[in-house]
Amino acid sequence: MVREHTKEKRGHRTYHGKHKNQRGGGSRGGRGNAGTCKHHWVRSIIRGEAMGKHGFVRPNSFDINTINVGVLDEMVGPEGRIELHGMKVLGKGKVTRRLTVAAAAFSASAKSKIEAAGGEAVIL
Repeated sequence: MVREHTKEKRGHRTYHGKHKNQRGGGSRGGRGNAGTCKHHWVRSIIRGEAMGKHGFVRPNSFDINTINVGVLDEMVGPEGRIELHGMKVLGKGKVTRRLTVAAAAFSASAKSKIEAAGGEAVIL
């Protein structure tokens, strides 16, 4: 005589199948990118993610856009006036003609080279 499967399972807490093992994220090793440096490191290598922190950031640093005096001759039109918003003019190169340069800042050598050529340096 063959017994029914239901009678076999009756009386057990979960009746049939598993109860709590597959409910949470712990069975899949965490949610999202959890464990990329630990138990899921192969996954992160396949994705090409770098592990850990790289480099450093200075909190009060900012980049200043700069331009040299030698380049200004090529940029300026026939009237000899140029405006450089948010840029600092540095003193590398030669000034061959009279220029009126308006910029955010000038180095001492750039200002002296512009004025020696008969031009003027205006701070915006």
